[in-house]
Amino acid sequence: MLVCNVSFKQISNRYYLVPEGVTIAHDDFVVVETARGLEVGKAVGASEYQELDNLEEMESIIRVASEIDILMMEANQMEENKIVAKTKEFVRRRDLNMKVLASEYTLNKERLIIYFESEQRVDFRELVKDLSEEYRTRIELKQIGSRDGAKLIGSIGPCGYVTCCESFIGNFENISIKMAKNQNLSLNPQKISGNCGKLLCCIKYENEMYEELRENLPDLDEYVLTKNGKGKVVDIQILKQRVKVVFKEGNVASFPVNEVKRVA
Repeated sequence: MLVCNVSFKQISNRYYLVPEGVTIAHDDFVVVETARGLEVGKAVGASEYQELDNLEEMESIIRVASEIDILMMEANQMEENKIVAKTKEFVRRRDLNMKVLASEYTLNKERLIIYFESEQRVDFRELVKDLSEEYRTRIELKQIGSRDGAKLIGSIGPCGYVTCCESFIGNFENISIKMAKNQNLSLNPQKISGNCGKLLCCIKYENEMYEELRENLPDLDEYVLTKNGKGKVVDIQILKQRVKVVFKEGNVASFPVNEVKRVA
């Protein structure tokens, strides 16, 4: 059975079964059933269908989105900013410690989801009543973390491009400070943190390569033997596979890694 990776605006990518006889192209909008109701997502990597063994719990794509489906989705999206503004107004009235980020209707407006950030647990029961009376539908308030919040809002990263989380990341992976150290990146939080305040997702992209390259290199402050004698490593050039060594006399020289020997 073939499956398709479906991307959603506010939630993580998910795989869905492709019904027999249905052809789905890359970037097609499709209608699927999620735990929240009917939703429209975009087929990504549709040309990369794959055979999977554990398909029992996987839902099927209901249909390729029709013109009416897309018009309904676009009409719902046009209301989002007004809903966020109104929700913020209710939040101020209730004096709640929460930052409202975005809103989203399911396709048929059976549910309205409000996304928010907060550093603490929030009792939003009265807010739910306010929203239910205002919009006459089922309300879901969803507290999310800073990385998901940055993805929802969207922005430009320090590289000058649209942030990775907004453009293509479906599921967040763990990023560690060790990865930054592996690549000799500045450990200044302002330089290696994204707009979410967490470590940049892109730190992971080349980390595996750097780990492999570092295996050949001595550590900083490690003593090595060179053709000029014994010295201490003061700089490592990972991509060039070179090290700078300072000697007892104070002079510094650069060597390819294959010309230095680590002192046991």
